[in-house]
Amino acid sequence: MVDATITAGGGANRLVSVWHDLRLPIVLGVTFAYVYWKYCFYQPRTTTSSRKGGKSRDRGRPGSDDEDEDDSHSPDVTQRENDKEKDVVDLNKAAHTPTALSSSASFAPTVTAATTARKVRRAKVFTRLSKKSSTLPLPTTSDIYIFYSTLTGTSEKYASRLHAALTEHSQLSSRGIHTQNLDYLDDLDTYFVTPAKVLDNAFYLFVLPSYASESPLDFVIETLKDTYNDFRIDSRPLRNLGGYAVFGLGDREGWDEDMYCYQAMDVDKYLGKLGAPRVFPVGTGNVSGRANDELEEWIKHLSDVLADPAGVGEIIDITDSDDEGVDAEDEPFDDAQPRSLKLTKTTSAKDVIDVEDMGTVIESSRKSNDSTIKKEMVAKDTPTYNALTKQGYTIVGSHSGVKICRWTKSALRGRGSCYKFAFYGIKSHLCMETTPSLSCSNKCVFCWRHGTNPVGTSWRWQVDPPELILKGALEGHYRKIKQMRGVPGVQAARFAEAFTVRHCALSLVGEPIFYPHINEFVRMLHERSISSFLVCNAQHPDQLKALDQVTQLYVSIDASDKESLRRIDRPLHRDFWERFNQCLDILRSKTRQRTVFRLTLVKGFNASDALGYAKLVAQALPCFVEIKGVTYCGTSSTKSEPNGAFKGATKDSLTMANVPFYEEVRDFVLQLNASLKDLGLNYDIAAEHAHSCCILIAQTRFKIDGEWHTHIDYDRFFELLREGREFGPMDYIAKTPPFALFGSDQAGFNPEDERVVNKKSKAYKSEQLAI
Repeated sequence: MVDATITAGGGANRLVSVWHDLRLPIVLGVTFAYVYWKYCFYQPRTTTSSRKGGKSRDRGRPGSDDEDEDDSHSPDVTQRENDKEKDVVDLNKAAHTPTALSSSASFAPTVTAATTARKVRRAKVFTRLSKKSSTLPLPTTSDIYIFYSTLTGTSEKYASRLHAALTEHSQLSSRGIHTQNLDYLDDLDTYFVTPAKVLDNAFYLFVLPSYASESPLDFVIETLKDTYNDFRIDSRPLRNLGGYAVFGLGDREGWDEDMYCYQAMDVDKYLGKLGAPRVFPVGTGNVSGRANDELEEWIKHLSDVLADPAGVGEIIDITDSDDEGVDAEDEPFDDAQPRSLKLTKTTSAKDVIDVEDMGTVIESSRKSNDSTIKKEMVAKDTPTYNALTKQGYTIVGSHSGVKICRWTKSALRGRGSCYKFAFYGIKSHLCMETTPSLSCSNKCVFCWRHGTNPVGTSWRWQVDPPELILKGALEGHYRKIKQMRGVPGVQAARFAEAFTVRHCALSLVGEPIFYPHINEFVRMLHERSISSFLVCNAQHPDQLKALDQVTQLYVSIDASDKESLRRIDRPLHRDFWERFNQCLDILRSKTRQRTVFRLTLVKGFNASDALGYAKLVAQALPCFVEIKGVTYCGTSSTKSEPNGAFKGATKDSLTMANVPFYEEVRDFVLQLNASLKDLGLNYDIAAEHAHSCCILIAQTRFKIDGEWHTHIDYDRFFELLREGREFGPMDYIAKTPPFALFGSDQAGFNPEDERVVNKKSKAYKSEQLAI
């Protein structure tokens, strides 16, 4: 027993002795193993105490106000930040090359169906740095886009100052800073409906004016509203933006308080509704007061926010009374309503209306609708009005215009008429050029108005009666003719004839078919024995289908495929290609009218695909195809370069290099004619007018007994109208004069007129005049 006890005691002593000898390595080893296991295999979710001051830091909660500075300095996280920033910089460099940012094809948007229509009233975006996960979003330096809209150049000037201030900022100068005129933006969807992936984390800054009359900015606001209310589109498509801020310009002394900078307020509101995070409140500048100081102060604070990533991240959705889910008790209480319709805490909109109140309800609704005052398309003394009148327009009513063209002046002096005389027998001094709608649904790159006219996809303005438009157009036309009486060379006989308008070209600017009473207007022209030549842009199939008989119906065909049409015409409708094809099908069905394809050739844009145009001709089968070289009307100074500079023009604005020589137009026509024959279509080249750089292709049925009959017997046309029976294009034809035939020595110039050559042009060639 003693030996066993001694033995047991000796074993215990030895264990104690070993523990005392090895306890330090054992404790250190176990501690290391524990720490290693915690570090590699377990992410703590509980708070850990700080040894300094005993404060606890919530490392597992993404909304903690006290972030862990040590995490941001760990080698692996720092490397991930550097790699992430390098990837973003490379992506931005690739995205903002001219071929990526400027081309609409590179930004081809894809509209995706919304998976949910919920309205998030308030959300917060947080960024957390984690050692374990590399998929969480990291702060990045993103590009800045400055958008502006202008009619007078004021907003452009302030946008330029904003651009310069951000460029000079030490913390922002390294970012890509781009400027873009909203009036010339090719595709709004790319930026505001289905933003391209490269725009994630980008910042949108806006410098916007407010106008009493219609302006291109109205269309931008309508697009934002339509996007917000369109259930087919993601309810928050701008949620991936880094943020946005808006600065508005207005005249506080000349406006009511609720109208001061109202358009800037609208843009700010709907950007927030579409999910974009607001990084700074709306700034306003009084152009008749301290606008410069107010802009400088706004820029100073905005720059601080943009330079500090912590200042970006809060998304607030402004919910107005027009949103879904508004409670009845939140509705305004209107004493003018019948008592049974008033919404109180005890009644709702679902309450049954008393029969005795129905008359009051109907009358109140009628008065409300009657009292609604719609905006004038072109109000007097507005920037749009001033710009158009400066260009020679006489504004008729609130949405129409009239202007005499250079060919009218030329014909009065006996120096030749335009191609319409060579092709169809229209004498230019007897022609009135007008439009009942100055608004258009396209923003074509070759438009000679440079974006000064209003734009829109639907009629939202007050409507003038056709009697007022016709009366005002004739008065304005005759007033401009009177101004020609003192011009040297005006022939007395033609000057006297010019006061009896015989033809009306509804092709001045805008979209004539857009006018709600276009049929009544055309009918009034015919009652005065004035022929009607109406041009439309193939974007309004419903109006085209409902159009009554006109003397000659044009449809502009400026591209042979969808992407080319988007680039050249820059249509505002999202379904522009579908509308385009519907109009071609409708044109084919109008067999009782003379129909014309009008193709404007723009070198470098649409002057190559002859077969593609031939297929469009096969689809619509027009009576005639006009091919005309584009008219150069100068470069608009309001267009900005893709790199952010404010001088020069975009890649889509035109220069003289885009104007084809007559020889080039003729070569294209020969290719098109050959393609038509290859498709088995009965067309051939009929006439030309080299001075207008224009050539006519016609169906061979207009070639009777070997002679072309493309001219119009106008007396016969009006006689057929008065008879009231159906007739077709072959019932009022006339013989084409020899000087207008393709290949003639005169090249379409009337030998009875005097041909004037610019002696200063040493390289003058009669067949190469591109006017």
